[in-house]
Amino acid sequence: MPNGSNRPIFILSEGTRRQKGRDAQNLNITAAKIMGDAVRSTLGPKGMDKMLVDSLGDIVITNDGATILDEMDIEHPAAKMIAEVAETQEEEVGDGTTTAVILVSELLEEAEELLDQGIHPTIIASGFSVAAAKAVEILRDLSEDIGFDDEDNLKQVAKTSMTGKKVESNIDILTDLAVKAVKQVAEKTEEGYSVDLDNIGIEKQEGGSTGDSFMVEGVILDKERVHPGMPKRIEEAKIALLDSAMEIKKTESDSEIRVSSPEELQKFIDQEETEFKEMVKKIEDVGANVVICQKGIDDIAQHFLSKKGIFAIRRAKKSDMEKLAQATGGKIVTNIEDLSPTDLGKAGVVEERKISGEDMTFIEQCENPKAISVLFRGGTEHIVDEAERSLHDAISVIAKSIESGKIVAGGGATEIELSMRLSDYADSIRGKEALAVRGFANAVESIARSLAENAGLDTIDTIVELRSKHEKDGVSFGLDAYTGELKDMMKEGVIEPLLVKTQAVSSGSEAAVMILRIDDVIAAKEGGFGREGPEEMPEY
Repeated sequence: MPNGSNRPIFILSEGTRRQKGRDAQNLNITAAKIMGDAVRSTLGPKGMDKMLVDSLGDIVITNDGATILDEMDIEHPAAKMIAEVAETQEEEVGDGTTTAVILVSELLEEAEELLDQGIHPTIIASGFSVAAAKAVEILRDLSEDIGFDDEDNLKQVAKTSMTGKKVESNIDILTDLAVKAVKQVAEKTEEGYSVDLDNIGIEKQEGGSTGDSFMVEGVILDKERVHPGMPKRIEEAKIALLDSAMEIKKTESDSEIRVSSPEELQKFIDQEETEFKEMVKKIEDVGANVVICQKGIDDIAQHFLSKKGIFAIRRAKKSDMEKLAQATGGKIVTNIEDLSPTDLGKAGVVEERKISGEDMTFIEQCENPKAISVLFRGGTEHIVDEAERSLHDAISVIAKSIESGKIVAGGGATEIELSMRLSDYADSIRGKEALAVRGFANAVESIARSLAENAGLDTIDTIVELRSKHEKDGVSFGLDAYTGELKDMMKEGVIEPLLVKTQAVSSGSEAAVMILRIDDVIAAKEGGFGREGPEEMPEY
């Protein structure tokens, strides 16, 4: 910018790169398309898997959208924003991450066409926001009720989530596990039910098959007893949960003890032993026969606990301690002196077992536990990891179905109906915003198109047939990816929680609007677009 002496004024540091107007918008939209293309082929029962290899050579094989984007080394700022959409979707509802990312990608592709027609980004953004609000309204209208005791439909929700993943051969077993787990930890509230998924622990162990997985009404700890002389099994366990170390406390400042004779040394050792004996006596007096300690247990304390026949575990994770409190009804105590019989948790059995060569402790047969554990088995590490992700998704969608009490049809049925209704709604809107609403409808329809494409079907014929069915009031007709036929998804049991769809629409549209409104990108030399500058898209 010239000043009085015609010298340029440099505001930005040397090496800073800047993209303005359509150049910035095109760059961000291109990044969004790449992100959508990265996960599009994983959508649906016949979706493909991705193999992700990190810089150390570690491999992840998955078709879970959130995992794919989490493992990818994403550098482009707009692409990172889209990855955040998947992360939000995963945290909020546990499923539908691929749908959300594809929706953002398609919305921005539709926006690109409107920009080419000379429509201002603000008008497009406004139209997308109006369409998103209307879409949520339509989705609620399309939803049906599901109850806490409606086990058949809850199982179908879980099956829909796990279909197309590596667990299909054992889907009935895992569906039962997921429904039992969620119903066990669900709590009745004034508004309905609340489910804290942190109270469902999933432990993974290689070996056996996925069908060997099982749930315990209690907690599984990846820990072993601290002393071989302790009993391996305790029945009618009374459990002390300690958040304090069974060790001699060190002085706060540096100090030394000088011993001038063997007698004085022996007195010092005897004093330490006396303190440990008192700790163990306190535990014994309150009636505890199991100790789970969040911190350390001294070797001498282990010896005395062993002599008393008390089962002990040390350095348990804080999250496991909280689950134990929920499962056994015990209280976590921070000072052994304050321990009382009413603080103890109860379990039918506490036992150390060897699973595939690893020692694990099972605290089970708890009375009405509000925290449970599932031990997940599988032939290889990659199978166990992917199957565990599938089970987590199933547990999440069951929980959201119970909490919201609403479900919608899957198989692209909801997306087709939503697209058609949004197109009708666009006709009632005046001005250029109507074009954006219609673009939103096209983006939603792309979900069904991707399902058909991944199933190896002709997308145009499939979408035309689906529209025809829906025009004849077949609002729940969708695509059976295995047979290529159009079926009533509600009757077929292909159902999803309402929250999966509403969250995808809300977060997807918000991200698209945010990216669309960016008309100036200023990137430092080593950041933003990568070292090669904005002219070259970073590799994904």
